[in-house]
Amino acid sequence: MKKFAWIAATIAAGCAATPTTQQPAAAQAPEGRPAGYLASGAAPNSLTLLPAPPQAGSAAQARDDDASTDALAMSGGPRWRLATEDAELGFPQAAETFSCSLGVKVSPETTPRLYTLLRRSLVDAGMSTYPTKNKYKRQRPFMVNHAPICTPAIEARLRNDGSYPSGHSAIGWAWALILAEAAPDRADPVLARGRAFSQSRVVCNVHWQSDVDEGRTMGAAAVAKLHDDATFRADLDAARAEITAARVTGHLPTRDCGLETAGLAAG
Repeated sequence: MKKFAWIAATIAAGCAATPTTQQPAAAQAPEGRPAGYLASGAAPNSLTLLPAPPQAGSAAQARDDDASTDALAMSGGPRWRLATEDAELGFPQAAETFSCSLGVKVSPETTPRLYTLLRRSLVDAGMSTYPTKNKYKRQRPFMVNHAPICTPAIEARLRNDGSYPSGHSAIGWAWALILAEAAPDRADPVLARGRAFSQSRVVCNVHWQSDVDEGRTMGAAAVAKLHDDATFRADLDAARAEITAARVTGHLPTRDCGLETAGLAAG
């Protein structure tokens, strides 16, 4: 199973444009993966929306240090194992992230438009973080504390990908907001799962708390922009109908929801 935890490896390669290349209708993604909904360059600008990352010796960095220390105590436990699962952004695995909170199985077969909605919005939310990531190139916690991370196989790539803000958190919070709108009766558990998904990055020792907080800001900004796109709105409407139909036909989650609940409780 190929890991896609490093967001740049999954989407950035297909989103770069040159002055001699015609801009696509929507942000491109590598071959075999769908494009985002937003036109190239139309994602929210994180450099405009976010402050600079915390400075060494500041109260904000002290808060980050404290959160990191608390998270390291979870290493190897049930919350750590859930955080390791949350690091996976590759499909079809990532599609099941919110299945327990939704109460239905999310897959190309049971909810095809919802599946596409999640894949395409990943690109838009993730790419919104890169102007700031690339400017500041903030070191990740494991580069400072030298403690283990959830995904050691991609440590070398993570070292070259700025920590601030968290792209995973932007994606997870965007997904949570979209799904809460698609299934408003499940909004509370879906949003709680989205928050936990982003906090998994702190548990994994790959992001600071401020990276996660501002990642959620960018996820919300991306969703606000997506609502102006007619194709996104059509997919959202279709996703609502698919969730309703999946409930009627009894397409329940295949994910181990008990283990997920235990992992969340451990956090």
